[in-house]
Amino acid sequence: GHTTGPSLNNDKLYKFAYSAEVYVDRVKASLQKSAGYRISSGVDVNLLWRNPDNDDDQLVKITMKDVQVENANERPAAKNIFKGKSTEKIIAKDYLEALQRPIVIELVRGKVKTFYSYQNEPGFTQNIKRGLASLFQLQLHSGSSREVDISGKCNTTYHVRQDQVTKIKDLDSCEVEKKRFNSHNRILDVSTKATSATVYVLEDSFIKSIKAEENFVFVLNYRRKTGAKIVSKQRLELKSVQAGMGLIAAKQVAAVIKTLDPNYVAVPLEAEPVKSECKKCPSLSEHWQSIREHMHPDKLSKPDAAKSFLSFIQNIRKATKEEILKIIRSENKEFLPQIVDAVTSAQTPESLEAVLEFLDFKDASTFILQERFLYACGFASHPSEMLLKSLTEKFKGDVASEEIRETLVIVMGALIRKLCDREGCKLPAVSEAKRLILNRLEKATKDDNVQMYLLALKNALLPEAIPVLLKYAESGEGPISSLAATALQRYDPSFLPKEVKETMNRIYHQTRKVHEKTVRTTAAAIILNSNPSYMEVKNILLSIGELPMEMNKYMLSMIQDILHFEMPSSKTIRRVLKDMRAHNYDRFSKMGSSSAYTGYITRGPDVSSTYSLDILYSGSGILRRSNLNIHVFDRNAELHAIQVVIEAQGLESIIAATPDEGEENLDSFAGMSAILFDFQLRPVTFFQGYGDLMSKMLSATGDAMNVVKGLVLLTDFLQEIQLQSGPTASAEFMGGLAIDISGGMEFSLWYRESKTNVKNRLAIFIAGNTEVDSFFVKTGMETTLEAETALDFISTVQFSQYPFLVCMQMDRVDSPFRTRMTKYESLPSGRRYTARRGKAATLAGNEYPLHQENSKMCKKVFGAKSDSAGGWF
Repeated sequence: GHTTGPSLNNDKLYKFAYSAEVYVDRVKASLQKSAGYRISSGVDVNLLWRNPDNDDDQLVKITMKDVQVENANERPAAKNIFKGKSTEKIIAKDYLEALQRPIVIELVRGKVKTFYSYQNEPGFTQNIKRGLASLFQLQLHSGSSREVDISGKCNTTYHVRQDQVTKIKDLDSCEVEKKRFNSHNRILDVSTKATSATVYVLEDSFIKSIKAEENFVFVLNYRRKTGAKIVSKQRLELKSVQAGMGLIAAKQVAAVIKTLDPNYVAVPLEAEPVKSECKKCPSLSEHWQSIREHMHPDKLSKPDAAKSFLSFIQNIRKATKEEILKIIRSENKEFLPQIVDAVTSAQTPESLEAVLEFLDFKDASTFILQERFLYACGFASHPSEMLLKSLTEKFKGDVASEEIRETLVIVMGALIRKLCDREGCKLPAVSEAKRLILNRLEKATKDDNVQMYLLALKNALLPEAIPVLLKYAESGEGPISSLAATALQRYDPSFLPKEVKETMNRIYHQTRKVHEKTVRTTAAAIILNSNPSYMEVKNILLSIGELPMEMNKYMLSMIQDILHFEMPSSKTIRRVLKDMRAHNYDRFSKMGSSSAYTGYITRGPDVSSTYSLDILYSGSGILRRSNLNIHVFDRNAELHAIQVVIEAQGLESIIAATPDEGEENLDSFAGMSAILFDFQLRPVTFFQGYGDLMSKMLSATGDAMNVVKGLVLLTDFLQEIQLQSGPTASAEFMGGLAIDISGGMEFSLWYRESKTNVKNRLAIFIAGNTEVDSFFVKTGMETTLEAETALDFISTVQFSQYPFLVCMQMDRVDSPFRTRMTKYESLPSGRRYTARRGKAATLAGNEYPLHQENSKMCKKVFGAKSDSAGGWF
């Protein structure tokens, strides 16, 4: 009996009808409106030979006839790209001939052992025939195995019920070389799902009908409405069985094949890669000329800048090193920073070689370009080991600018983390960079050097760096201990060993030495964020009341914020507060202006985002630290989108005030440090030292300092797919951000007032393109989303009285956004069908509520000062 595979009768010709359809659309859309096409044909199948020693070894000939190409959905004549064209015209004569040349498969126990076709046949027609041949592979008993077909070698499971067999192919398990990459952070990435099922109905031990369906779904994690699906269906139905040719008598398969046609060769059943050539594509320099105006520095906070940036990256990825260098070398210095952003973000070996050949780190005059290159490396979506190796070599060599040398090592830290997150921690370049940073930190004596390596560790987040960070947090001087503590704050609390909390408790309670307020408050934040014990919380609450004036207020505000925002430790805090000794009125009614507050910016079904703002003052009313954070998260992941910290110290002498205890000898300093998309940038200094401060105050510039400006590739996803019916498909999603963040600090001695201002101007452009390419016809969908916004954060302090007045404002301007979707079907001749939909809206501006007290103070500040136009330095 033939129990293991289907069996054909001798001397019969089986006539089938075959169709293969593809559809592309939005994820939730019904297929009736989708873009797509159908290839249909007759298929003749007959048995050529059966192994005399094994009934289950059969040689079968399969021939496609009367091939037709048409729309998958009915289209009116005007919108039908195939209208009035014969199949020969659509597919091209020689391709059609190749498609209709027969193939031969050897079936052993139902599996395709060998696939015979002609050499030098076009890859795409060969793939359509492979897709047809793969349908004939099936087993007649339930069970799982790894088997090879057009999709590669995949885990396949069969369920057999009487005359019906269901074949489920696990597409994620297929061993197949396909190009794909995705973004580093899950929130910025694309989720994918792929399924494949085939249902066979058997009759008289052979196939009566086959229905196969494959689905691919892609959704953008931070906006699930932006997504796409590809559906591929195949159908094979038996129409009639007629009298056919007799069998060929032979002992071996080879002899049969030779008799049949000596030109037949065994070809792999797995699909071969095919790429249709682009006929009318512009060269890289032509493309650059077409987008150049949008890349002007003055237009960088517009969606068109982000859009041009993405299309430029796509073209750079296809370019040679020479083509890239030609543009870099011919452009003037206004446009170069944007070109460097794009070339670096392309992340191909050619683009990296080009930019490294162009940049000379021994020359300090191209500082801006070196910095933009390094920042783009820090934001890289899928950095290579080669990139880290190149940066390590540059760092060991001559670097003219000290700031660039610092940025180099800070970026190396970020790359170590990204490569480690992708199982690359053991790569030689990663091991070398880790060793270099840790060894040099150990030997560093100058504060500047220590700081630079600590910043690198703040990006790298290596488990083996925790002991070093603890050492500097506890025994380092002011800024260094503060930096080490904030680096520890970036680790996932669940990974921190118990030594971390022990050290943080010693710092906060000053067990071994006196620490600055900035470090103590960071230590408290780490404790309260790491599942604190009852006693740890109780000791912190008992300390409130004994702390320096403004720190009392700050700690109190931090505790209230945890309670109001229901953070994880809020339950323990509520338990401790029931203990009355810790909860006495005097302790919790402290005066002061420092504060901490967290609130939602958006709460959505896909992602939510929060802002938190905390401000710590010195007792004399001068800012010590303001910290603005924006976090984006979904159920599984979190992204630290923005952090802007402004720190100041030793400024009491300007207003002839008394410094806080333990802070009498601090050097005058103010500066700003930022994290953008989980990447710590190099901090900027507003002024250092009393002389520098005085000269800046007297030169009367309250100009904001640029912290970061440029173009960032946020989402970078590409997946190429082999459909089991033969065509190739691809899904590409890119998100570009044009960003301009600046910050400044101004004083008016006349009004006894200081003001800090952080401006964030952002524009985003997201483009998704999902396409199926059959060489003679393409179908797909493009979706885009664009938005622009500006977020301003201003804090005004009047220190003419105590408690001084502080007003904080966080405003977002009206933010327009637009979405567009285009579905298309097109022929190489340029004939094209498109269907478009679009939507535009404006998100109304918003003044974000901070706490109640703040609103009261703002009324006082702006009421008290009707005329504040003059007198600003």
